[in-house]
Amino acid sequence: MHETAFQIFVNALLANNFVLAMFLGLCPFLGVSGKLDTAFPMGVATTFVMLVASLCAYGLNLLLISLHLEFLRLISYIVIIASAVQLVEMVLKKYSPALFRALGIYLPLITTNCAVLGVALFQTAREYDFIQSVEFSLGGGAGFTLALVLMASVRERLQLSDVPTLAQGTALSLMLAGILSLSFMGFAGLGG
Repeated sequence: MHETAFQIFVNALLANNFVLAMFLGLCPFLGVSGKLDTAFPMGVATTFVMLVASLCAYGLNLLLISLHLEFLRLISYIVIIASAVQLVEMVLKKYSPALFRALGIYLPLITTNCAVLGVALFQTAREYDFIQSVEFSLGGGAGFTLALVLMASVRERLQLSDVPTLAQGTALSLMLAGILSLSFMGFAGLGG
């Protein structure tokens, strides 16, 4: 069955959310989602890297297939992702040093974010065309941003609540992640 671009976008955004359904990209999800003012920019930066990686992976995959060098896909995708992250780092450092410092170690960790690599690998495995690849990366990035923003919103709200000492910190973050993940299972039927 041929999926439309909109179906691919919604599927990547909700039904197969990289963080809450596939459990990819958990490091920044748990690490940067403490505050909304760092969660949203991290999601946008990751979305940009996903888009660049997706576009480059699509073109590179065509080149590798024509040269019968498909075995170089993985290492080539990693190089593309690392280059895109360097571009994001340079732009943030120049135009928003405060945000660059706030994101800290999590910004260069986008390079090893398995959700970003997952976009390139999944679109190749599913043999998406150019438009489908763009929609998949934008949906995946929007889903990643949505997961970060939801988690940050709940965590900020809980800072004002009376939480038992036993459940504070990492334990509470993991419980929240599990509840968010369970809530996204309700979107499973949207994927077709």
